[in-house]
Amino acid sequence: MSPRVSEEHLKQRRASILKAATGVFIEHGYEKTTMKHVMDAAGVSRGGLYQYFSNKEDLFEAILEEGLNEEAEQSLASLKKSSTSYWHLLMQIIFGEDATPDTNMDPLAPSKLEFFITGRNDERRRAYGERRYEMGLKIYADIIKEGQQAGEFRTTHHADTIARSIITFIDGLALDHAILPEEKVRLKEQSELFVQYLNYALIGADSSS
Repeated sequence: MSPRVSEEHLKQRRASILKAATGVFIEHGYEKTTMKHVMDAAGVSRGGLYQYFSNKEDLFEAILEEGLNEEAEQSLASLKKSSTSYWHLLMQIIFGEDATPDTNMDPLAPSKLEFFITGRNDERRRAYGERRYEMGLKIYADIIKEGQQAGEFRTTHHADTIARSIITFIDGLALDHAILPEEKVRLKEQSELFVQYLNYALIGADSSS
């Protein structure tokens, strides 16, 4: 009789595979990554990998899901902290812990774009993309709505419209970063300008003041 593997061990091994796979997707991109690449990086057998994920698409979706769930949990936890301003929280969700635009882009962004663009005619991938979009939209819209209800944000524009604009800006910048030479894209400068637009829409003042 083979020894029983604990649920915690299985969970840890899955997390280890996802971490290794993330590095592989960053290095090779979505299309060129193979399950063999992931096996080698994670140090698992074919059976060990397929125990958790039936194909590359399942694996990549799991990585995307982990990241989005983490953002959702972070925003929910922060919404419960009365000491956190909704503006600062929104900046953290968009730009990370420092809540400040910089020259860094999500290293997995090119693979995400490949995944959704090359699969735009695939019914399953389109359905997943729509569900992911709605989840991301809810994260931003909930923060904006809470800020409006608290009186920190003005209600001139609908929270849903502003949330969609945020997603469009982030996706557009990611696309430019993925396909254009680095010197052609001004990540920090464009982000800082977008923050000013966003600040005006929500607060009605220049963020630099």
